[in-house]
Amino acid sequence: MQPDSRFLHQPNDFWALTRYVSETVGYSERGRDRLKRYQPQDLQQFSDRFVIDPVVAPQVIDYLNFRSSFLEERVKPLLLDRSKAKETFEGLLKSCRPTCALPMNKQKGEKRHYNYLICIVNILTEKHLKGKHFNDGPRSLCVVTDKANRPVKVCSRWMDGAYPNVLNPLAVWEVKEYYGTTTFGSRVADGVYETQLDGYEILEAQKASDREIKHYLIVDDRFTWWDCGKSYLCRLVDMMHMGLVDEIVFGKEVLTRWPQIVETWPEVTK
Repeated sequence: MQPDSRFLHQPNDFWALTRYVSETVGYSERGRDRLKRYQPQDLQQFSDRFVIDPVVAPQVIDYLNFRSSFLEERVKPLLLDRSKAKETFEGLLKSCRPTCALPMNKQKGEKRHYNYLICIVNILTEKHLKGKHFNDGPRSLCVVTDKANRPVKVCSRWMDGAYPNVLNPLAVWEVKEYYGTTTFGSRVADGVYETQLDGYEILEAQKASDREIKHYLIVDDRFTWWDCGKSYLCRLVDMMHMGLVDEIVFGKEVLTRWPQIVETWPEVTK
């Protein structure tokens, strides 16, 4: 999913109000399987506490309602569970016969299995790069240099993939899959904050180096993100519209949108 251009390049007070209203009024409707719809009075109630720009206020309400409908109508139907992700992975494994890395999770015994979403991403990336190199499991930090080859940024965290490599990548991606979880824990919240940090670092790297680096996020698991974590889905959409990730790929969208993304990268199109 790509951001809606109406809500890109918004000022700081727009995003401050967005987060404050979301946190104070709520992200979802209690007892109902849906996200909240907002009214002007949801902002007006804070006018005795803050100075609220009369131009920004209606734009915030429009965005909040866009976010709710966007997630309900477009994202929710895309989210999968572990059994469907496993089926998808096994189908690709059989049809593509990949040579890329296929990492396993960190569990033991019966709980140990492939990281299905990361594997799907790797297989599709390998297929659609058509022989071009990519780093399918970076075990080192991304390094960005300026045009004089001076290092100007070393990122804080390992990515799940980089094209063509971790030195001056043209594209990097992170995968957040939580298949099989039965409760909503702090690991999911940490994952959201990590991606946000990475987004700020990549923006700094681009400014310091005058290089373009595409930053993608790929997420899945219906129970984790929709049943338990609607507020964090909202924060992902905010992050995308703040420019901290270029695009988010949700669930089964990986099969259709990710190949299209890969084929737009420089050198792949040649």
